[in-house]
Amino acid sequence: MTHLQAGLSPETLEKAKVELKENPETLHQDIQEVRDMIITRPDIGFLRTDDAFILRFLRARKFNHFEAFRLLAQYFEYRQQNLDMFKNLKATDPGIKQALKDGFPGVLSNLDRYGRKILVLFAANWDQSRYTFVDILRAILLSLESMIEDPELQVNGFILIIDWSNFTFKQASKLTPSMLRLAIEGLQDSFPARFGGIHFVNQPWYIHALYTVIRPFLKDKTRKRIFMHGNNLNSLHQLIHPEILPSELGGMMPPYDMGTWARTLLDHAYDEETDYCPESYTLSVQDLERDLEKNLSPKTMKRSQSVVEPGVLKRPDKVKSDEDNMQPLLSLD
Repeated sequence: MTHLQAGLSPETLEKAKVELKENPETLHQDIQEVRDMIITRPDIGFLRTDDAFILRFLRARKFNHFEAFRLLAQYFEYRQQNLDMFKNLKATDPGIKQALKDGFPGVLSNLDRYGRKILVLFAANWDQSRYTFVDILRAILLSLESMIEDPELQVNGFILIIDWSNFTFKQASKLTPSMLRLAIEGLQDSFPARFGGIHFVNQPWYIHALYTVIRPFLKDKTRKRIFMHGNNLNSLHQLIHPEILPSELGGMMPPYDMGTWARTLLDHAYDEETDYCPESYTLSVQDLERDLEKNLSPKTMKRSQSVVEPGVLKRPDKVKSDEDNMQPLLSLD
C-alpha cells in the first residue's frame, strides 16, 4: 500500500482493487500516464495536477487512463466556461449560504451499507425570492468538493435522494432546460464522484415531464441509476435501509435538521480555494463528520412536513443486493 492509499480501510482497499482495478504497484505509473496527457490540451488551464488530485479522477473512471483524463479535462473546462459560477465559491457567499441553510444539500451522518455518503434534497425548500437554481448547484458542487477529499468516498461514492413533496408547478417552471443541462454537465460529466443511485420520491407529474427533457443528456449508466419511487417509500427502503433515513423519508431517524451541513461548512469557513492550497487547509473530512453528528439538534424546518408515523412503513423482509442489479422503477421510454 502506498501513501496515497493510507486513508482507506482494508475493506475499501479490497473494493478499490476488485471494482476499480486499483493496483498499488502501478499507482504512480497510472497517475503519471494521466498527467502526461495534459500536454494534448493546451487550451485548458490545469490548475492542479498533484498525485492525490489526479487519483480521484482515476477512481471515478475505474482506472481507465483515457476516461480519467477526459474527466479531468472536462472538470477544468467546465470551470473555464462558467467562470461566474466559480467566483467566490465559498460557504459564506450569500446565495450559497442561504441555499445551504435550506438544505441544499442535506448530508446524512450515517453511510449506507456500501459505505456511500447520502445527500438529500427537499425540493420544496427552494426559496426562489432569495437565491437561484445556480446558487443551489454551486452549494452542491462546493459540498462535493469538501467531501471528495475523503479517499473512502472517492472509492465508495454517493447516493442522492430528492424529495419532491410540496414542490409546486410554479417552482418547477423555473427549472429551464439550460439550467438542468448545466447541472448535468457539472455533476455527471465534470466531477470525479461515483454516484451509486439517484432516487426521486413523491414526484408530481411535471417532474416526470422535466425528466423527459433532460433524459437525452444523460449517459446510459446514469439513466440506469435513476429510480422514481413516487410515494412508494418501501421501494426506497429496499435499497437504503430506513434505520439511517430521516422520518420525512419513512426512516427511523429524527426529522432532518436543514441547517446541519450548512453549520458544518460555515463553522470552518470552507471554500474551494483551500483545496488548491493543502498547507492552508488543515480541516479533515473526519472533523467535518464529527461536527455533522454533533450538530444534529432539533430545528423547525421551512418545508411542510408530512412525517410518516412510526410503523406505517415497515422494513421489507427481503433487501435486494444493489442498485446496479435493479431496473429503474419507472421507465419513461
